[in-house]
Amino acid sequence: MNVAVGVDLGGTKIAVGLVAADGAVRAQTRRETPDGPDAVVAAIADAVAELGDEARGRPVGIGAAGFVDAGRRRVLFAPNLQWTDVPLAAQLSDRLGTPVILENDANAAAWAEARFGAGAGADSMVLVTVGTGIGGGIVLDGRLVRGGFGVAGELGHLPLVPDGRPCGCGQSGCWEQYASGTALTRAARDLVVTALAAGTGAEALVAACGGDPEALEGTHVQDAAAAGDPVAGELLADLGRWLGRGLAAVAAVLDPGVVVIGGGVAGNGDRLLEPARAEFRRRLPATGNRPEAEIRPARLGSAAGLVGAADLAREAAT
Repeated sequence: MNVAVGVDLGGTKIAVGLVAADGAVRAQTRRETPDGPDAVVAAIADAVAELGDEARGRPVGIGAAGFVDAGRRRVLFAPNLQWTDVPLAAQLSDRLGTPVILENDANAAAWAEARFGAGAGADSMVLVTVGTGIGGGIVLDGRLVRGGFGVAGELGHLPLVPDGRPCGCGQSGCWEQYASGTALTRAARDLVVTALAAGTGAEALVAACGGDPEALEGTHVQDAAAAGDPVAGELLADLGRWLGRGLAAVAAVLDPGVVVIGGGVAGNGDRLLEPARAEFRRRLPATGNRPEAEIRPARLGSAAGLVGAADLAREAAT
């Protein structure tokens, strides 16, 4: 089977693409995410039709931001969509008359990176996406790990700091509270507040937000670091160290050959990854006496989710 359809379903946009067996995206279109499952099914069906005759009758894979059941048929919980227990695969399959499988979006992206991206050639790989929060996907011995209930890979909620910062998951001290874009913004705003109170320091960040700490965003920090500002650079390095600390915990449990770092914050390259690698080596159990996973930047970018979803749909249909 040469092509399949991949869908990346998020809270604000739906990306739909026709994907070849080698992972190449032949055609792609987008829709804004409407309210409610019925409207989403209609939007996806319309987007598939726009891809043309080659997409008609092809298997469809959906990568959805949320918890997906082990049977890959239902969205159990998707906070960004405000959905609970939605039989999305069956609804879209009935609409299109073609096989549909459902997957968590980070799992789909991990599969794409393992098959066609930075993890290609490694039997065991973990994808960690660093954006607003931390997402993840696990491929071990060439197989995507979904867990007993389909919700494995929620790496951002690894508990790293006892009684630490509260997290939206209901727990505290979760990894994403220290190593995400949200954490970077929080740390930068706190620093600007301190600088304003002292009347000196963090000049580049103060200028970037016009003296209003609440106007400061993570992108301001990243831009300042890219321009050589040492304060912004240290904020990114600290984020990297938290990233490396969590990666050591992941490696202690899963022992991947490769760790792939994706997401928007990962675009900072070695300003983030070199501190992460150094902290990973420092925290890894039995470091120096065991093989060490290679930490690589992701290759497939924003297309990873739909590429992985399409490939999983193709695999399920064969």
